[in-house]
Amino acid sequence: MINHSHHHPNQSLNKTAAIATLHCLSGCAIGEVAGMVIGTALGWSNTETIVLAVLLAFLSGYALTMLPILRSGYPLRTAMTIALAADTASITIMEIVDNLVMLMVPGAMAAPLDSWLFWSSLLAALIIAGIAAFPLNRWLIARGRGHALAHCHH
Repeated sequence: MINHSHHHPNQSLNKTAAIATLHCLSGCAIGEVAGMVIGTALGWSNTETIVLAVLLAFLSGYALTMLPILRSGYPLRTAMTIALAADTASITIMEIVDNLVMLMVPGAMAAPLDSWLFWSSLLAALIIAGIAAFPLNRWLIARGRGHALAHCHH
């Protein structure tokens, strides 16, 4: 009889990469949404809004990684170093893709905050950004890098 329940290392790696990508995407989304909302509400240019969104995405992404590390008793400097090593590549990919998608959707950046166009474009951009970052996260984790660095400190 064939045993179909045996463990597949790629399934575990895919699951770990998916969880890491969702974690990173959560941090990015918090900052990205805040930046887009603030920039749009203030009537800022696309460039100003994107710069704010990217800065807030990195800040919130790093913060989400650092919090459990800090709670585990590590000093701030160590938590920051781990977060930078764990998240920088993933957040960078997500931010590039997310903002390119927002710029490519006609009218998305200029749409009012109460519009379907603004929110559906932002949601689509974040989903596409997460999909784009997954292979990078998988590759990094398989090599003991990226989010693998953060997980061993939780």
